[in-house]
Amino acid sequence: MSDILTSLVDDFEEVIEFLHLELKTLRTGRATPALVENIQVEAYGARTPIVGLASISTPDARTIVIDPWDKNLLKDIERGIQEAKTGLNPVIQGKIIRISMPALTEESRRELAKIMSDKLEQARIGIRGVRENAKAEIIRKEKDKEIPEDDKYRMLEQLEKMVAGFNDKIKSAGEEKEKDIMTI
Repeated sequence: MSDILTSLVDDFEEVIEFLHLELKTLRTGRATPALVENIQVEAYGARTPIVGLASISTPDARTIVIDPWDKNLLKDIERGIQEAKTGLNPVIQGKIIRISMPALTEESRRELAKIMSDKLEQARIGIRGVRENAKAEIIRKEKDKEIPEDDKYRMLEQLEKMVAGFNDKIKSAGEEKEKDIMTI
């Protein structure tokens, strides 16, 4: 495989990793720290993710507990979660914030499936963008006589195989998440 295609693997993997992070933020009815850990909170004059301000735990399948290291940030964290429009309802209980996960209705499951398909499409767009940049680079190298025409076609063929493989990863990630969303 050429240097161009080898260097692309990281770009493709970056798109897939971002997709996985995005899919983790989708609520499936089960409590998971990933739902809140990257929510930005105004603290100490800067936007900071909750994971940098507090410990996050899930004592049971339907509850998230956020325990700020600085108890003065309770209201700020609560406000940050509400402003993030995640559909989560934080409640301050003493020195912690408790979030109870409501059971998902059929309608909310369908809505989450739509959001998920949007995220999958964004990942596909990212993959296409990387592919187009690589194609342009391969064609430019052939025009500049840095590679022969045969190599250009071989590299373009390998590129399409790589793209198909990464699109399969996107599809399987989507199917797995859809199964989580639709499971009652």
